Amino acid sequence: MRTRRRNSMAGSETSVGSRKPLPPYPSRQLTILALCRICEPIAFMSIFPYIWHMVRDFGITEDENQISFYAGMVTSAFTFAEFSTSFIWGRLSDKIGRKPVLLMGMTGTGISVIIFGFAPNIWVALGARALGGFLNGNIGVLQTTVAELVTVKAHQPKAYTVMPLVWCIGSIVGPMIGGALAKPVESFPGLFSEQGLFNTFPYLLPNLFSAICVFIGVIVGILFLEETHAERKHRPDRGVELGRSLMSRIWGSGKAKDKGTLPAKAPEEQPLLSENDELLPGYRTGSTRSSPASDSVSVSEDSLDLEEGGGLELAEAEKSPAGKVFTKAVITVIISYGILAFHTMAFDSLLPVFLSTNPPERSTPTRLPFKFADGFGWDTQRIGFILSVQGVYSLASTRLLFPFVANKIGALRLFKIMSVLYPLLYFFTPYIVLLPESLRMLSVYGIVVWKMTFSTLAYPSNAILLTNSAPTTLTLGSINGAAAMTASLCRALGPIVSGYFYTQGMESGYSGLSWWVAGLVAVVGAWVGLEITEPKGRMDEKEEIDETTEDESTTTPTTPTMPSENDQTRPSP
Repeated sequence: MRTRRRNSMAGSETSVGSRKPLPPYPSRQLTILALCRICEPIAFMSIFPYIWHMVRDFGITEDENQISFYAGMVTSAFTFAEFSTSFIWGRLSDKIGRKPVLLMGMTGTGISVIIFGFAPNIWVALGARALGGFLNGNIGVLQTTVAELVTVKAHQPKAYTVMPLVWCIGSIVGPMIGGALAKPVESFPGLFSEQGLFNTFPYLLPNLFSAICVFIGVIVGILFLEETHAERKHRPDRGVELGRSLMSRIWGSGKAKDKGTLPAKAPEEQPLLSENDELLPGYRTGSTRSSPASDSVSVSEDSLDLEEGGGLELAEAEKSPAGKVFTKAVITVIISYGILAFHTMAFDSLLPVFLSTNPPERSTPTRLPFKFADGFGWDTQRIGFILSVQGVYSLASTRLLFPFVANKIGALRLFKIMSVLYPLLYFFTPYIVLLPESLRMLSVYGIVVWKMTFSTLAYPSNAILLTNSAPTTLTLGSINGAAAMTASLCRALGPIVSGYFYTQGMESGYSGLSWWVAGLVAVVGAWVGLEITEPKGRMDEKEEIDETTEDESTTTPTTPTMPSENDQTRPSP
């Protein structure tokens, strides 16, 4: 026993120096997922440069101070509706797979933006935005898909910047499109006639552009996006097969062989698990054998049997109460995510309104440090350009800054630092309106850089913490659905609450009121963020299993040999 223990210890020391190589980074599927995702931030962000002007043109109120409130309602209608269905879409993705839910959500977004472009009044606009939210639960499902593609912690800082990068690109393209294509009859009088369709519906053109982007994303998803659900990813996908067939016709048959079906191997040559198939412990496919005469290696999903003592995760997830899924660590991260979504969405909706607001006709007496009221009065083109610059910077910050910082100090510590520093942003922002005209533009860019730096560090950190807190990937759809539901509610409340306080603040002479309310919410977020812990989760257990397996493989077991009859020692009488 002592010899075997020493051998095991020696094997363990050897495994530390020669670790098991990491699985390949899933760059291809993450790229396809990004191509599908990019259409949604374009559609969502494109309305911000013109929403204030659109609500004003509806003629619902002649009081410009009330326009920001109604603009907030239109902005938040999407997220209110998304709140009511996000958890349902997450649960549905656990049942039918991630890909169908993603495609349905994208289709809903495309339909809603077309209706929004044709909206003749605020009620149709509200209905169109709400329809898009009802049919779209992609935020949580996207996070689940990324979590299932990434199987080791070493890949997380890089992988969890992909979706924020896509959002950043959408933040660049969306505001540019919205600001440039809104009211095309006024912006491009030589191309669009005053008697044409775009004069009747002056905000249709940017929404048509968004719809085209969405439907291109749907086509890409159907043809190239692969399922990641642990049970359903091995099932045949006619869309992916068609995509491979099309690619083989474009690039030649040689390329198709690399990505398509593989020639069959003899049963004794087939590996139990391929390198890219992350089958969960405890699963055993009922019929995965392939006869030598078959044309291609296929995986049947006829039955999934429990290995004795294997601990099948799906069975445990279905039988376990919700409390075992939504642990204290998971709930704390979800709450912090909701608070983060509230005040960042409040900022995103306040900034265009803040920059669009004209200086008050009747000057209010200024009593610093809190009582002052003023506005910028900038047009949609200038605001759209500023929001696009915001997207460019966030693109660089997400791609370069977050992986570097996260690898240095870790996601948990990084998120706590951001939570503590966020309130300062909201306290200082309203004071830029008091600066001289020559410094206003520079100050706006400074605030935008400040905000985007914090956002690009906080959101991916929170996503990593939520994923690592999940007990199993098979419940990630429900967990991310609950997180998306919480964030959607907070994103819906953010513009409404901030719009209300902005209106009240402008009427009473306190134009910073809404910003300071958002700052108080960020203070609560800092308190919750400091309570977050990162318990040992499934990612850590998987790494330990890999290390233990490697230790056992490097340890040479001592097999006792049975003595022969001639070598046996007979007892002496």
